[in-house]
Amino acid sequence: MSSKFLTELSSDYEKLFKTEFGYDVIIHAGEEPNVKEIHAHSNILCIRSQYFCSAFSNEWAEKKDGKFILRKPNISPHLFNIIIRFIYCGNIELKDLQGPEVLKLLNAVDELNIQQLVSHIQEYLIENQTEFLDQNPTGILETVYQHETFTDLWNFCLEKICEEPDILFNSDKFIELKAPLLELLLKREDLNMDEIKIWEGLLKWCFAQQNMTNDPTKWSKEDITKIEMSLHRFIPLIRFYDIRPADFFYKVYCYKEILPQDLIHNLLEFHIVPNKKPNSNVLPSRMPKLDSTLVESSYIPLFASWIDKKDSSYKKNNIPYKFKLLYRSNRDGFNGKAFHKNCDNKGATIWIAKIQGSTQLIGGYNPLDWNGNSIWKKTTDSFIFNIIDGKDIKLGYVNDANHAVFCYNNCGPYTGDLYCRGSNNWSYHTNQNYYPNMNIPENFTIENYEVFQIIKQ
Repeated sequence: MSSKFLTELSSDYEKLFKTEFGYDVIIHAGEEPNVKEIHAHSNILCIRSQYFCSAFSNEWAEKKDGKFILRKPNISPHLFNIIIRFIYCGNIELKDLQGPEVLKLLNAVDELNIQQLVSHIQEYLIENQTEFLDQNPTGILETVYQHETFTDLWNFCLEKICEEPDILFNSDKFIELKAPLLELLLKREDLNMDEIKIWEGLLKWCFAQQNMTNDPTKWSKEDITKIEMSLHRFIPLIRFYDIRPADFFYKVYCYKEILPQDLIHNLLEFHIVPNKKPNSNVLPSRMPKLDSTLVESSYIPLFASWIDKKDSSYKKNNIPYKFKLLYRSNRDGFNGKAFHKNCDNKGATIWIAKIQGSTQLIGGYNPLDWNGNSIWKKTTDSFIFNIIDGKDIKLGYVNDANHAVFCYNNCGPYTGDLYCRGSNNWSYHTNQNYYPNMNIPENFTIENYEVFQIIKQ
């Protein structure tokens, strides 16, 4: 029978480190004036780290009076103590460290080739310190990018930024991002940002590199050449065909002098010629595209998760539905007849409406159809929602399945308590309690609303 006394063994080695008995290594950690001597034992360091083994066996560490001397100005005394303590007793405590300190610790253990900690610290950062990426996304991306062993953290950072690109694109340090990293990001199909914003971000970055103002009327031929060269590698990565016509005209076409002329010609043809398809060699859309004037494509994963009653939002590349625009009130007619002409016999739909004079959006989901006249349809899967300023989101699934959806020829969407009378005058009655109270006005005017067919992929 074998017995294990690992706790006692670990404790004994920690005592050895603290007492420094028989030490033969002196490490000068940190920079002046904060340099601190740390004493250790070469045999223990060698057996736990290939870095120290190489340092002592190849004699590139200085040796004086029988003791090895190492100087590590790039690692603070505090962090080096944490590392040495782990080498001796196998224990490490990270909870008292802030995100930037943990990242510095990760850099240090990678340099010292302590692979157990490289994996452990990455896992800790991902699980417990996700907010650290918000503090300095550019610096963190570049740090992680430079280390091949930080694979898990690299993937996490990329996915996090692709899910919430404002973390990076709205950062003051965005313009300091290195070109290879920006190129890598723009290649991502899951970058969750409208293409026009990506284009504007690229321009901001480019003008900062060239120290130029964003005013084409003031550019010289030399300026234009500089910008063209700076943008050249990125232009093929922008999905110009996914940019709305108005944005193309006001935010892209005005830069025609710095864009390839064949690209400008093809885009003009695409926007002007009816039913003109994009060229076959263009990149696919980054994410499922929502042909909406009311909400951005970033809402698709959220809507899809509501439809499937998921607790968390779908990933961009794993959405099981297509959202096909069926009806837009300011395009097709603000009346019940136009609504039913476009939306009957289409199956499940989701509708979105903007309340006039506000940023408030309301909407609902009908998993059945809009066929029929003056009839209630039964379902337990319908819902309504209320979005204020794009942040305050309320969702309510049907309370009374027998009064989930009402179909009437003269009305638009009629989802229990919330309904369109056929014009832009809408009503919401909470006394019936068909759905939870969503804090929507009782009577209000709609500026525009859209209906999308939900197609299972």
